[in-house]
Amino acid sequence: MTTRFRRLVATTTVLTFALILLGVYTGAIGAGLTCEARWPFCDGWMGLFPANWASFVEWFHRLVAMITGFGILGSTIAAWRGEYSRRIKLATAVATVVLPVQVLLGANTIFNFGATAQVLHHGAAQLIFGAMVAATAWAYTDTAESPSVQSADTQHTARADD
Repeated sequence: MTTRFRRLVATTTVLTFALILLGVYTGAIGAGLTCEARWPFCDGWMGLFPANWASFVEWFHRLVAMITGFGILGSTIAAWRGEYSRRIKLATAVATVVLPVQVLLGANTIFNFGATAQVLHHGAAQLIFGAMVAATAWAYTDTAESPSVQSADTQHTARADD
């Protein structure tokens, strides 16, 4: 397992957790209601000049969600391109497959603000977070390294013996 991959999945997992906390705050203050059912737009000019605090929180939540989404996608691509364990590949794939569903459920919280919409949105978030936690844990506990890393280490050791 490469250190770079471990750092990628760990950082993405931390970002996912921070996004969940931000999402709880966003929902608690009803920030999505500032959009008045105009998803993906909101008040202000393209969201660049939010009209109030709740609007700023809504746009900031979306920004962090976009960054986190790219982290999840990047983790999945790295897992499938590398020679990592099947369970890491599947965990990151689950997170990636649930991601667009999560985005649609987030939009639903703006159109249908209520307990059901919030529970579905946060439930999908927990599924993504759980998959990323599993991938991170396995990345740090799997002892088998990819063949390319093993061969590089073997070559380095062979040169040192010469």
